[in-house]
Amino acid sequence: MIQFKPLVVSEIETIVNMMEQFYAIDNYPIDTEISKRLFQEFISDEKLGKAWLIFSDNEVVGYVILAFIFSFEYQGTIAFLDELYLSEKARGKGIGSQTVAFVLEESKKLSLKLIYLEIENHNQNAQKLYIASGFEMHNRKLMAHKIK
Repeated sequence: MIQFKPLVVSEIETIVNMMEQFYAIDNYPIDTEISKRLFQEFISDEKLGKAWLIFSDNEVVGYVILAFIFSFEYQGTIAFLDELYLSEKARGKGIGSQTVAFVLEESKKLSLKLIYLEIENHNQNAQKLYIASGFEMHNRKLMAHKIK
C-alpha cells in the first residue's frame, strides 16, 4: 500500500539522505547542511510549496516536492514539480504513476493552474511516466541564469 505523508521537521534527515542518492545519479553537487536548512525554511512557509515522503508498506521509498510560483500568464499559482525520487528497489512497481496521480489530485485541491517539470534527456523512463500521466512536451525552452 502506497501512502504520501507531508514532510515534517523530524524527517528532514531522511529526505536529505534520499536527495543525496538522487543527485548522485547525475553527479549533481549537494551540500547536505544547506539542504537541511532549506527544508526547515520550506516546511515553515506553506506559500513555498509542499513536500511528501512516499511510503510503501510503511517503509520510506521516495519523496516528491512541489514548489509554488505565481504566474500572471496562467492567472494564479502554478507549481514546479521540483523533484520526484524513488529508491532503486521501488522503481518499476507503479509507485511513480501513483505518485504523479497523487500530485495531480493535490494540485487540484490547491487550485494550481499548471505544473512544470524538467527531465534529464537520458531519463526515458521518467519521460514515459509523465507522458502517460498527461504531461506534454512544452514548446518553449527552459533557460537558466544562476545568480552569483
